[in-house]
Amino acid sequence: MSLVGPRPERPEIAREIARRIPLFELRHLVPPGLTGWAQVNFSYGASVEDATEKTRYDLYYVKNGSIWLDLLILMHTVRVVMLAEGSR
Repeated sequence: MSLVGPRPERPEIAREIARRIPLFELRHLVPPGLTGWAQVNFSYGASVEDATEKTRYDLYYVKNGSIWLDLLILMHTVRVVMLAEGSR
């Protein structure tokens, strides 16, 4: 696991999401992380629609990942944690 990358889903949920969302498995082209582009740009959500939106952010990260994007995500993570913006 990395510091930055798509957050892993529980295996039973990941299988269901993969059945419903095209390209979901492409998230696994990079190591999972403790924080990610979806986490700093999208509030908590548990529906299939939410998973679809988070997958879009994750695929953006897979396609455009760089040290600069990682640093941006880390800065946003500090903001989200300090301001409790990620809370439900």
